[in-house]
Amino acid sequence: MKQTTPAAMPPCFERWCQRFDEVWTHKAQKREFRNYIGGLLGESERKNLSQMANNAVGVTYHRLHHFLTEAPWSATVLNERRLEVMNQCSQTRIKKGFTLIVDDSGHRKSGNFTEGVGRQYIGEIGKTDNGIVVVTTHLYDGKKSLPLDLELYQHASSLAEGRKDPKFQKKPQLAIKLIECSLNRGYRPGIVLVDAGYGNNTGFLLELEKKSLKYLGGLAKNRKVRCEISPNQRFDLRLDQLVEALPDKAFTPVQLNLDKPKTLWVSTVEVELSQMEGTRTVAIVMNASTFNCASEIDYLITNVDDSTATAEWIVTTYAQRNWVEVFYREAKGWLGLKEYQVRDARSLLRHFVLVFCAYTFILWHTLTGGLRRRWANKPLNTFAEALEAFRTALSYRFFKWLYQNQDVFFAYKKALGFIWA
Repeated sequence: MKQTTPAAMPPCFERWCQRFDEVWTHKAQKREFRNYIGGLLGESERKNLSQMANNAVGVTYHRLHHFLTEAPWSATVLNERRLEVMNQCSQTRIKKGFTLIVDDSGHRKSGNFTEGVGRQYIGEIGKTDNGIVVVTTHLYDGKKSLPLDLELYQHASSLAEGRKDPKFQKKPQLAIKLIECSLNRGYRPGIVLVDAGYGNNTGFLLELEKKSLKYLGGLAKNRKVRCEISPNQRFDLRLDQLVEALPDKAFTPVQLNLDKPKTLWVSTVEVELSQMEGTRTVAIVMNASTFNCASEIDYLITNVDDSTATAEWIVTTYAQRNWVEVFYREAKGWLGLKEYQVRDARSLLRHFVLVFCAYTFILWHTLTGGLRRRWANKPLNTFAEALEAFRTALSYRFFKWLYQNQDVFFAYKKALGFIWA
């Protein structure tokens, strides 16, 4: 049910929140941190301040709003503490050689008063519209996927001086900043995965190479490369021209085992690119055995050695990018990532990091088995199943609290303008 109360939270929730107590300087901050995370994990239809406050007995809108917008705390410090908590347990510890996924995600936002808003490409609707975009880094280690850091992309039209404004930074610049955050913590990824928005940026790839990082990224089909198609003859071609020039026998079938297994045809070519010394491996991935029959063609680039960057390795490794899409879907659909009632950049980032904390709470208890032992008689294999187990615990404890505190609940309903008959 929608209604809940902080007093009905399961003991595991309080124990987990206590791990963050040193971040807060006042008791009120500790209280509202619990109330906000509890609201995000609850069953409110929308996860904005008004509805989270109205659906929780003992939680007030003004206190919650003050915590998010005015209280003196740092989203960066809270996020660092979240990652420290994950590293304190053997089941949740971040493994070496993980995959680091760089991506950006946007959502619609009407008006022009929210910081960063502007007409830009919004991935979730597949077209340009007025909205907000955040750049994020995400970890996947074969066992878990975890959001690491994020930055709000300030669209040029939202800044006083446009692209000349000191606050303006392009998405690849923000991505490098986030990658440096991971490196400064000692988190060195085995591979960095990016889409064509970043892979097509030569400066971004060179920065990764300066940091001795291996990458696998997308390329645009109109990217020009120099390659050897026939012996001792090198040509400058666009990638979509290169794929037409390759013989059918150059493509190797690779079975990709996802929810629905699919076969892809892959060809790898050593190419030279402008502004980059030496050669890189480009992979052309098609959903059919011949160019004329293919309806989907992807172009990928990597600086990984040829001995490792086989057709099968490229396809299976790049498929790990799907985990960041899964996270966005869960964070937006279940935890209200895009549902907020604030407009300034600091409050926006605070909301996003609090959503990260709520997501990490469910992930932590899924990996450690706490929710499974107490509130489920089946394996909790997905985020949705683990969240439902937590909400089951919350509902059970709320009904128990309601039986013992009916007068408090009557007063709560009366304050909302209703009569409890």
